[in-house]
Amino acid sequence: MTPKAVVERWLELFNAGDADGLAALYREDAVNHQVAEDPVEGRAAIHAMFEREFAAAEMVCIPEVIHEAGDVAILEWRDPLGLRGCGFFTVRDGLIAFQRGYWDKLSFLKLYG
Repeated sequence: MTPKAVVERWLELFNAGDADGLAALYREDAVNHQVAEDPVEGRAAIHAMFEREFAAAEMVCIPEVIHEAGDVAILEWRDPLGLRGCGFFTVRDGLIAFQRGYWDKLSFLKLYG
């Protein structure tokens, strides 16, 4: 899959709250670093992170645009409550090797309690 296709699938699984499906999109040694949090290293830890997040809040990611350049896809997104952010996904051999997300944690906490 191209980086853009991987991110499109990631969006489907994220919006379905599917931690198992999301984890399968990551390499075993992947890193997910949401800048408001510490980096999460490894597929198993990323899976556990998504399980915790989906249990804590109902999250919906509405894509605004997906850019692709080489092995990187960039997702600009918003959610139904007005939170906005972007994510950078480095994809190797059809799997996410590195993800970095930028969003405002204080706004998230205010919106989602």
